[in-house]
Formats: sequence, structure tokens, C-alpha cells
Amino acid sequence: MKRKRVAGTAAVGAAAGVLGLTVPALPAGAADPNLPAIAPEKLVASVMTAQPPAMAGTVKVDNNLGLPAIPGLEGSSTALSGGTSTMRVWTDGQGKQRLSIPSTGEETTVINDGTTVWKWNSAENTVTKYRHDTGAESDTPHRSAPANPTATAKRIIDTLRQSSKVAVDGTASVAGRDAYELVLTPKSTERTVLREVRIAVGAEKRIPLRITVNTNGSDDPALQAGFSKLEVAPQDAELFRFTPPAGAQVRQGEQHERRDADSGTHPKPRVVGDGWDSVLVTRVPQQALQQRETRQGSEEQQRPGLRGFVERAGKQVSGPWGNGWIISSKAGSGLLTSDGRLAVGAVPGQVLTEAMRHP
Repeated sequence: MKRKRVAGTAAVGAAAGVLGLTVPALPAGAADPNLPAIAPEKLVASVMTAQPPAMAGTVKVDNNLGLPAIPGLEGSSTALSGGTSTMRVWTDGQGKQRLSIPSTGEETTVINDGTTVWKWNSAENTVTKYRHDTGAESDTPHRSAPANPTATAKRIIDTLRQSSKVAVDGTASVAGRDAYELVLTPKSTERTVLREVRIAVGAEKRIPLRITVNTNGSDDPALQAGFSKLEVAPQDAELFRFTPPAGAQVRQGEQHERRDADSGTHPKPRVVGDGWDSVLVTRVPQQALQQRETRQGSEEQQRPGLRGFVERAGKQVSGPWGNGWIISSKAGSGLLTSDGRLAVGAVPGQVLTEAMRHP
């Protein structure tokens, strides 16, 4: 079974409503593996039931979204600001995870020890603790960190398969491992800017090794994420334990449901619609909207808030839902309102404004 040649390289995405990560190109002259044919439905079923093994790997991220760097997300969301980046991923096969995300002059480490999620920023020497949500499968130790391609791809398949045409389009080699190319294409009724999502599924373990997102109107992928190195083997238990470094400022992170003095309980983020044109609607904490001071070493620095960034980079819009600003990229759009509501999705801006009208 040989992979059909498609225009451009494969790409993958996931983001603040828009998706993203990337995988390395194959060496020149590398041959696609010859694997037994498999029906798309059987391949999807095997992916959804496969248990990720204990493993360690390097994920390479290539981002061609065209988004400017987002203030306040530099350390943990390098995949959003464009270009190429890498991260290290470890899992113990029992639900514990570790991510190491290097950036210029700093590193963000996220550890899920099974009961608590720890996020450490080396530059600021700050640690944020989150209660681990044991009631749902998590694609990352915390939503503020980039997802590993294995869990992200399973979530994508589960979300999109009912509204997609599903096919197996040949084979590939990812991190030295044979894989099938699973392709999800939106049905004609879906309102999305995406053309397809390609997922390289390991032939042996049936775990996703790479995810690629291609968009309408472009032969080049918008985003792609996949393993450039992968070792499937038991991992040292110490990798999944965390003790805050000496002198680190430790704070409790907000959960999805939290209280304030004005409005009581903020609802959990909600999804409007389904499939490819689903929109995530949430509310941004006031702290993230406003300019704030941070400390790097012995120096205090001013970091612009999300609202100031969107006002400069976005297009102003208004409607029955209120007023705000839209930022669009190759793989989707984001709408921030003046009162802090946020809608994101792999859709045109009009779909976001319609979602804002839903209670």
C-alpha cells in the first residue's frame, strides 16, 4: 500500500480555537512502507481503542498560521507564534505525563503526576498548580500547554469522524516507524476553512504519530506536529514527580469553574455547533486581558494584555452580541469581545459572531 502524492507537505493544527503542531519532512529518497490494506473504519476503531504505551519522544512543530506572537503565551505556546519549535514528551502508559517546552532563554515544564498538574516557568521561577481532572481523558497535563500529537489526534478523530469523509491514503514513515495515512475531509455541509486533516497512525501500536492540517486555498500546510524521535519503553518514575525549586513562587491555578464577587460562578467553556464548524466559547480572566507586571530575574517587566494585542492586530466588529475584534489565520478565527468573551474555531469570522448570539 503506497501513499498517494499530494500537493505540498502535510500539516497539523490546534490552537486557541485553531489547531497546530508539525512533523519533520522525510529524508530525500525515503520510500513509503508497504503495509497490508486496511478499511478506514477498522483503522479508526483501532486508534480509538489503543492504549498509549510508556514512551518518550521529541515532537517537532512547524507553524505556518501567520499569527503574530501572542503576549503572555510565549513560554508555553510557542506553537502558536509561528515558525519551527520542538518539545519533549514523556508518558508512563498509566496516565502520567511530562512536557518540556524550551523557548528563548527559558523553559516551561508541565508534569501530570496523576493527582496534580504542575507548570513551572524557569525564567520567572513560578510554579502553578492545577487539580488533575480524573473524570476525563486529557490530551495534555494542562490546556495551557501544547498537546502531544497522540492524544490530540484521538480527540480530533472522535470530534470529526461523524461529519467527515474518512479514507486511508497510503502509508508513511514517521520517526522510523511505519504508519498508515488516515485522512478526514469535511462533508460539504460543514462551514470550515480547513480542507483536510491527515493523521499518520502507527501500524504496530495504532497510536497517532503525526497530525497535519491543510487549509482551503493553499497547497502548503498551515500546521503540522509529529514525532521526530520516539522510544517506546518504560520510563523513570522520577520524571513524573515534581518538587518546586527553591525560591519559586507557587500559586493555585484556576479551574474551569471558578467564582468571583460580581457574577458568582463562571460557567465552563461551551461548544456551539459540532464537527468541523464547532466553536469554543469561553471567558478570558481579567488578569489575562490587562497589562501586567512580571519579574524576570531581578527586573520587573511590563507584559501587554490580550485585549491590547487584539485591538492592535484584529479587525473591529459589532452586532447584537456586543462589540469586539476578530483575528483570522489560515486555519481559523478568534473573536474577543470588549467584555472578555472569547470564541475560537476553524471557521470564518461570521460563524464566530453567530456563536456569540447563543445563550
